[in-house]
Amino acid sequence: MRPDAVQRVLDAELAAARERRGAGPRVLDVGGGSGVWAVPLAAAGCEVTVVEPSPNALATLNTRAREAGVTINAVQGDTDSLGVPPGEADLVLAHGLLEVVDDAPAALASLAAAVAPGGAVSLLVANRFAAILHRAIAGRIVDARRLLDDDAGQLAGTRDPLQRRFDVPGLEKLVLEAGLSVELLQGHGIVSDLVPGVVLDANPGAADALAELELAAATRSPLRDVAARLHVLARRTV
Repeated sequence: MRPDAVQRVLDAELAAARERRGAGPRVLDVGGGSGVWAVPLAAAGCEVTVVEPSPNALATLNTRAREAGVTINAVQGDTDSLGVPPGEADLVLAHGLLEVVDDAPAALASLAAAVAPGGAVSLLVANRFAAILHRAIAGRIVDARRLLDDDAGQLAGTRDPLQRRFDVPGLEKLVLEAGLSVELLQGHGIVSDLVPGVVLDANPGAADALAELELAAATRSPLRDVAARLHVLARRTV
């Protein structure tokens, strides 16, 4: 597997949690869907709970977990009813969640309450400025301008699946207002989403070089600030 900025941060966080506890880290994956993150984490020895509103996604999750030979606690619910004790998770994942919930501040407050003191929340969200650039490059100029003019980064009146997109200042503000500290804010998908697959296929070693470029650029503004996704590791200190 090629290096990935988000995975690298999570691996370090889980290693620290394992050392603190002397046991497998307790991970809560909210909106975890079919287990893209949860199943590998369980295979790595974490105690994983997935909270997901879709019964179809949970059915797929259970199938994947069974095939992988791991146990995952699957809970049908959302941020209003996590169904887990507060203050017990070493790491809470909310990847692709805050864009779709009705109330992002309330959702993040619920996630923060689920974390043990010293634990962390991992947020992965869509970036408004990347969405503007990608639509402009694709020739969707009207949509690009609408995203620029809408502070929430939403294409209202369309079939836009997201209720909001984020930029760096707005995401930092949201995290701080939830009582968490921003330990790391990095970009994910800075240039990789823009490089055609044919370019990588035609150049031996290009894929590895691109992965290394992504890692090097992940925390460097302004490249970080126009990544397709923004990743925050937020710490609960008390």
